[in-house]
Amino acid sequence: MADNYYDSDRALSEYLLFHYGGHEHRIPGALADDFQFPVRCVSECLDTARLPPQARALDLGCAVGRSSFELARHCAQVLGIDFSASFVSVATHLRDNGSFSFIYIEEGELTRPHRAVVPPDIDRKRVNFERGDAVNLRSGLGQFDVVLMANLIDRVDNPAKCLAQLPGLLKSGGQLIITSPYTWLGEYTPRENWLGGFIRDGQPVQTFDTLKKILAPHFDLSRRQDLPFVIREHARKYQLGFAEATCWKRK
Repeated sequence: MADNYYDSDRALSEYLLFHYGGHEHRIPGALADDFQFPVRCVSECLDTARLPPQARALDLGCAVGRSSFELARHCAQVLGIDFSASFVSVATHLRDNGSFSFIYIEEGELTRPHRAVVPPDIDRKRVNFERGDAVNLRSGLGQFDVVLMANLIDRVDNPAKCLAQLPGLLKSGGQLIITSPYTWLGEYTPRENWLGGFIRDGQPVQTFDTLKKILAPHFDLSRRQDLPFVIREHARKYQLGFAEATCWKRK
């Protein structure tokens, strides 16, 4: 069910607005930056001063690619990977052409046209996209100076296995950025694989504490902050969430 949703026309439209929407698509009078989440995952979480020349970045769970393009402002090579074939197809079209035209729901069956545009000052040639499973990544990816996982860990079937791959993907001193609202749902992640959101031995288990336990042998925590985000369903319905962003340094 989850995979079908992310390959649906509805999901594609919502995520294109999430990544490339303008002022006219924001909640009236609400958060000024509510449609800048994929940009802020990079602008507020990446320590650009620590990047080496010719840095490589991996955007794991890249969706339609806005964070991948933002990483290209600072990194010579960026690879975006997503499980959704339609997301990867559109992200690749944006890389090749700079824009993509689509329609989004205004009300009921009423729609409006919009054009997703990659900012022209970004060198799109630095970015490549491919379809892949974040839990079972292909061999030969190499190592990266940056790995971004934006709102991914609560949408894979085995988040601990996904996280276990990270030490081998990041160079010493490399930056790991994880954001998530920790929305654990059985339709995406079997309950026995949740990282938090349950009681164990009479004590609440929270996702951040589990992340620390898994990552601590290989990573030091650098920053922790909240990032609000909004996904627009139609003109009068929006999903408001608050992702926790944690930034880590590879030992």
